[in-house]
Amino acid sequence: MGTLYLVGTPIGNLEDISLRALRVLREVGLIAAEDTRTTRKLLSHYDIHTPLTSYHDFSGPGKTRHLISRLAEIDVALVSEAGMPGLSDPGYPLVRAALDAGVPVTTVPGPSALVSALVLSGLPTHACHYLGFLPRKSGGRRKLLQRVAAEPDTLVMYESPHRLVAALRDLEAVLGQRRMAAARELTKRFEEIVRGTAGEVRAHFERVPPRGEFTLVVAGDDEGPPSDDE
Repeated sequence: MGTLYLVGTPIGNLEDISLRALRVLREVGLIAAEDTRTTRKLLSHYDIHTPLTSYHDFSGPGKTRHLISRLAEIDVALVSEAGMPGLSDPGYPLVRAALDAGVPVTTVPGPSALVSALVLSGLPTHACHYLGFLPRKSGGRRKLLQRVAAEPDTLVMYESPHRLVAALRDLEAVLGQRRMAAARELTKRFEEIVRGTAGEVRAHFERVPPRGEFTLVVAGDDEGPPSDDE
């Protein structure tokens, strides 16, 4: 029986990949990739010629079963378009199916936009509440934000550029003028971290059209539940 490797890949800079990740990508029998075009660029850069197959949001249960059948014979590496597979990407169904089938699953850790943005934000990092991608519609976003409004820990969430300003308006309306940071193009040439109050960050991106995928880091509620030692 093979092993399913969850391999972290660069979120921007191709040098941000571990020696172990490169070895595993060379040695497995198959790489299942969220975006084969992005993964081919990475493999080409490091002269890796392992067979590649797609595994994305629209792959369906048939593709999951196919990969489980391949895992009966070979090792398979799962990679996302960028960062750690299984984190806000289509990898979860395959991981769950592999565990249910008794397939060994292990990880080759790598870059993460969530962690990178959190440590760059200038906000508390001792604990955080990860929200994943925000809902597409304003009503859904506001409902989610209202649910975590009293959360004392730092909030982290993902957002696309074309919904960013609308999301920032909802964030400001629900959470008020909390300190926050908006990180984009992390590890790339045009990396940018915009820090300030929710209103200041929203005003910045109303003036400057947002580009690239965003990770938003927002301060928790100062009036949240007291800690055990208070």
